[in-house]
Amino acid sequence: MAFFKKLKDRLFTSSSKIDEGLEAIVSDGGQADVPAVDDVMETPAQVVPEVTPEAAQEAAVQEVPDLDTAALERAQKAAAVHAALEEKQRQEAQAEAVEEEPQAPEPTVEPLRTTLTPVAPVLEEAPTEPVAKRGVLGRLMGRGADGEVVRRELDDAMLEQLEELLIASDMGVDTALRVTSNMAEGRLGKKLSVQEIKTLMADEIARIMEPVAKPLPLYAKTPQVVLVVGVNGSGKTTTIGKLASQFRGAGKKVVIAAGDTFRAAAVEQLQVWGERAGVPVLTAPHGSDPASLAFDAMVRAEADGADLLMIDTAGRLQNRGDLMEELAKIVRVIRKKDPEAPHNTLLVLDATTGQNAINQVKVFQDISDVSGLVMTKLDGTAKGGVLVSLADKFGLPIHAIGVGEQIDDLQPFDPQEFADALTGLDR
Repeated sequence: MAFFKKLKDRLFTSSSKIDEGLEAIVSDGGQADVPAVDDVMETPAQVVPEVTPEAAQEAAVQEVPDLDTAALERAQKAAAVHAALEEKQRQEAQAEAVEEEPQAPEPTVEPLRTTLTPVAPVLEEAPTEPVAKRGVLGRLMGRGADGEVVRRELDDAMLEQLEELLIASDMGVDTALRVTSNMAEGRLGKKLSVQEIKTLMADEIARIMEPVAKPLPLYAKTPQVVLVVGVNGSGKTTTIGKLASQFRGAGKKVVIAAGDTFRAAAVEQLQVWGERAGVPVLTAPHGSDPASLAFDAMVRAEADGADLLMIDTAGRLQNRGDLMEELAKIVRVIRKKDPEAPHNTLLVLDATTGQNAINQVKVFQDISDVSGLVMTKLDGTAKGGVLVSLADKFGLPIHAIGVGEQIDDLQPFDPQEFADALTGLDR
């Protein structure tokens, strides 16, 4: 998917990438999995010396005791057979010497050539282990251009380093411990490469996030009210515009209510997005009561037969009690019109806030019954692990993630693609 390729390219922009951290961890205490060339060729050089006819018999006698029992038996049988053959040839040579003229070559020359014959097989059977090493070397050389794979034993020290790496990526202590402990299950003491660790980590992260990867649900009842909340600058207004454009493209009739009546730029921004998507934007005078605007928008959306009403709200910090009470008032007024509304309450989170997002979810969930999350600005942080922590702690559906300002930079959440991008894994 092109979006997640962009996510992988833009997700991390600092030096604290998880994939770079894994490279450093494995290199620290790891060993190359390729045997040295000197070690591979050492044994063949020792067991295959240059053989001369004068040293053949002595070499055979010296090498045979170093072989295993089976090789020794084969050498003895071969020696016995060739000794018999030598004796037979000597007798035939003597008989021919009586009947015919003596041959020019001495009769001992021909047996010398035959006695050299068994020496070669005996010497070839000895270097069994070095040949196997060369086979391993060849396979490893074929796996990568550099010809070596660095592996490190998965032990307690390495697990501690992995935990620290995940915590540094804003995954949180509890979630980091859970990921690393599941990775280590049944694998302690095994030597793993960077690629293998990335695969294990990505699969474990995807397993945690799989249950929360859900699209925004659509209901038969209309208008379906979607309340969008979040802190200042989290990207609520832009997210509303993108979602409205996508639903409009899917054939839904959408209405937007500019509930941020205190920031003029928010209204103008929504109007720009409304023009792009062909979606009407309902506004109110600057400083108007946002709860009243939300109520009027529901009446208008119902009269127009809209499928979706998306209500923007002003950004508010979770530690501002007065502003959070204002949000609670909006919810109460909406429910006077429809007791089941809002049907969806989306909390838009800025990925650059890190672990502070945990506190935001807690407070907004208490005030407005958050039903789903949208994570924006993943292209501006090297600590996207907070999304894993949110999934692990709250289990709230993650509807979409964003990595930019373009219309296609907000896409449905895919846990495996996200996990691969987070760990820098190329499958």
